[in-house]
Amino acid sequence: MALKVKAVERLLKFTKDENDPGVYRYVMKPELYTSLSQAKVIREAALRSGVSQGVMKACWDAAGEVIKAWATEGHSVALPGLGSMRFGLRSKSVEKVEDVKTGLITSRRIIFTPSVDLKDELASTSIIISCYDRNGNEVKRVTSTSGDVEDPEGDGQESGDGGSQSQSVTAPQISGTTPFAETTSVSIQAEQGAEIRYTTDGSTPTAESSLYSAAITLSDTATVKAIAIKNGQSSEVASKTFTKSDDDTGEND
Repeated sequence: MALKVKAVERLLKFTKDENDPGVYRYVMKPELYTSLSQAKVIREAALRSGVSQGVMKACWDAAGEVIKAWATEGHSVALPGLGSMRFGLRSKSVEKVEDVKTGLITSRRIIFTPSVDLKDELASTSIIISCYDRNGNEVKRVTSTSGDVEDPEGDGQESGDGGSQSQSVTAPQISGTTPFAETTSVSIQAEQGAEIRYTTDGSTPTAESSLYSAAITLSDTATVKAIAIKNGQSSEVASKTFTKSDDDTGEND
């Protein structure tokens, strides 16, 4: 299995001057497959799970309604095996509160945050690049034998189709004493300007999880997980387990 990419030679112009001849550049983009219908996905899911298509469709429809309702209410909703989805928007800013109105909202959108497992799988998948010249002829093919390529969310480069730059967010650092006797104080640090969201029950944190503002005191064994969020981008999940022990000695890291 490999990710298929096209590198197509295109004429690019960087000014609005009609006399600008422009330059030819190879622009890469995913080579998309045909869209899979809902019916085909349900059939495949039913086959893999061993349940009937009727039951799978009922579950599919019910899950879709729940996800749609919760996402539009402002929740960050988990998508099984994929990540989470939440409602977002773009809007204009105003100086006076009297000027705040719904007309300032310029767009409403769905924000998808992939899970760590999905990002890891994508990062480890090999890539095949098919290169086409300006006449549509395939002139070269490049194949990576591993997924050891640049992280598209962290390379800070401008995309070939004119997309904006994106900067990865560093995962936060969790520190504290473990094992501990009675209680332990857990601190979490993230890069400047990032907010920290965390959980203490071992679940994966989202943008709706508890906001970290001060050290956390634990009195029982717990797994602390945290993410850093900056400019709408989420980091990978940091995780550390703190174990309560009858021994008065602990290792401070």
